[in-house]
Amino acid sequence: MGLKISQYNAVMREYEKKRLKSHDIQVSRYEEVCKKIPEFKSLDDSISILSVQYGRRLLNGDERAVSSLKEELSILRSSKQSLLISAGFPEDYLEPVYECKDCKDTGYIGNEKCHCFKRAAIRLLYEQSNMTELPSDADFENFRLDFYSGTYYDKKTGRSARAVMEDTLKTCRQFIDTFGEEFRNLFFFGNVGVGKTYLSICIAREIMEKEFSVLYFSAPQLFNTLAQTAFDKKDIDSRNLSEFIFDCDLLIIDDLGSEYTNAFIASQFFTCVNERLIHRKSTIISTNLSLESLADLYTERSFSRITSSYTLLKIIGDDIRIKKKLEHREDHSCYVEQNES
Repeated sequence: MGLKISQYNAVMREYEKKRLKSHDIQVSRYEEVCKKIPEFKSLDDSISILSVQYGRRLLNGDERAVSSLKEELSILRSSKQSLLISAGFPEDYLEPVYECKDCKDTGYIGNEKCHCFKRAAIRLLYEQSNMTELPSDADFENFRLDFYSGTYYDKKTGRSARAVMEDTLKTCRQFIDTFGEEFRNLFFFGNVGVGKTYLSICIAREIMEKEFSVLYFSAPQLFNTLAQTAFDKKDIDSRNLSEFIFDCDLLIIDDLGSEYTNAFIASQFFTCVNERLIHRKSTIISTNLSLESLADLYTERSFSRITSSYTLLKIIGDDIRIKKKLEHREDHSCYVEQNES
């Protein structure tokens, strides 16, 4: 999966800026050298004149012109290098200054994208994802399975929170590994604080590492944006963002049900879900609502689309935020006791 044209162009514009910056540095350094070593400029002028003279000889059929030119140019360039070093400048002082020496700030090595291009693309995708304010440590490396107890059981299924999360993680990994090849959607539901948002962010980061576009919204943010587009057709920024909502590779709708819900919101939700299904664009939805409440708030049509086209993942367990606070207090108490003893 490649970047969208607008995203690709944005990355390439950054490379153009880098090359212009490199050129400006080179020009500034050259002027500095010529000011300190007037002979340096004279040698450069001699090289230019010599190249023109030998060019004419070559056009007139002198076959020895190329070899003679190479010899004289080598002598002049050696003299330039000696002058540069004797004046106290580094020998590579007038070489181009690239941020990436591998691709020379072009983004490509031959026909292949450079490693720095991928970093630039991921950085751009992250900036456009609406995730910059979310916890930066939310990734699978920091995911703690020990927060899900083996003795906390779901009354309906009899399965433990730990077993449920182990299966959920497997499903998340399949979703990531096959993204772009298989069309899938995820629906996380469960009580407050069981890690639904954290899981969504973990997935989003890995999807962006694969250079797919991701857009994150809390439900109130999403519906405010869609409403602004619906009621203000002249708002170009809002309209562009609305189009991106329907078109991005992965849309995350977090905390569905936390917004004020009415007929308009229910209609917008159905449109968003339905349009993305039609165009086979993946979506992750998380909510504290039960499936029954979902049908009541967002119409049977929305409920039908989700239950038939999403993998439903109920997450159970204790409130992790409370567990973290208790854990922090215990760590602090141990620290205080150790310092007092």
